[in-house]
Amino acid sequence: MSVDEMTLADGWRAARPPVAGVHVDSAACSRQSLAVIDASARHARHEAEVGGYVAAEAAGPVLDAGRAAVRALTGMGDADVVFTTGANDALDILLRDWTGDRTLACLPGEFGPSLMTMERNGFEIRELPVDGFGRLDLDAVGAFLSSSPPALVHFTVLGSHSGIVQPALDMAAACRGHGIPLVVDAAQGFAHLDCAGLGADALYATSRKWTAGPRGVGMLATKPGLLSEPTTLRLSHAEKNVGLHVGLSVALGEHMAAGPENMQARLREVGAATRTALAQVPGWSVIEPVDEPSAITTLRAPDGVDPMAVRARLITEQAIVTTYLGVERAPREMTQPALRVSPHVDVTGTDLETLAEALAATTR
Repeated sequence: MSVDEMTLADGWRAARPPVAGVHVDSAACSRQSLAVIDASARHARHEAEVGGYVAAEAAGPVLDAGRAAVRALTGMGDADVVFTTGANDALDILLRDWTGDRTLACLPGEFGPSLMTMERNGFEIRELPVDGFGRLDLDAVGAFLSSSPPALVHFTVLGSHSGIVQPALDMAAACRGHGIPLVVDAAQGFAHLDCAGLGADALYATSRKWTAGPRGVGMLATKPGLLSEPTTLRLSHAEKNVGLHVGLSVALGEHMAAGPENMQARLREVGAATRTALAQVPGWSVIEPVDEPSAITTLRAPDGVDPMAVRARLITEQAIVTTYLGVERAPREMTQPALRVSPHVDVTGTDLETLAEALAATTR
């Protein structure tokens, strides 16, 4: 591990309250920094002092900086950026506003709640071709888009149930070549992978995962004019939790200060270290290749072992936080439950050893 990576990890850890145990659950909800927590709290206090609307106006420069960071991280320099209540809210905004044919192509591993949002908005869902890992099949996607072009492609760059990184640039190029609008779900990819340069028509993400911002807020970036005027007007008048938007803006500022490329490189290293450590646990199978460029590791349990029960025991007995993955998370692809491990940049070798030993102990 280089000096720069050590500095990044140590700085990330020092900026947060001490963790109570081992937190390897960033794909669900990362730990906020003290600065992010304080910024949200200070705004709430300011609302009580001067009134909510006056405080919101005073927060304008901070919120503008947050939107600028979203544009920089997405490579969408002229994007309209709005804060939402989360990723699913952003998808619902986009699909409700869509005026074209209601046909949509997505990966078979699409997030279960997103599938429900698509169906609720009357979209016919078509599955993009994939390989054995669930990764987009680049040899087949062109023919698929030519033979049965959907009105819209919804592309998840990194799934909720898998650490397999999707070839987003190739998907974006294919969509441009066929004149098909592209919506990118970057809930797991934003502040984790390089999401710039895709040329997407819309990209959305959430605050609480790799950005390490507050829960209950997300981001939606769209090309100018993509959303209708009534929807834009409705969003501008919607009730807002400005304190959370302030906290997210501060978290985005911290990410930019750390350096997006540095964060991505460290998270790739974290993923490889995690998979290497957990591959040694008897009975458990690591699904992703060790060098998959993400920090998400998915574990298949030994026969007869319930990953939900394992997660519960890890919390109650070892204070280790992971994620249980039920098949409803990706109902078109998952065939059995799994356990997800997703450390952030501050994970240590000792943390991973503790997790490996605890996993072995629960199934010994």
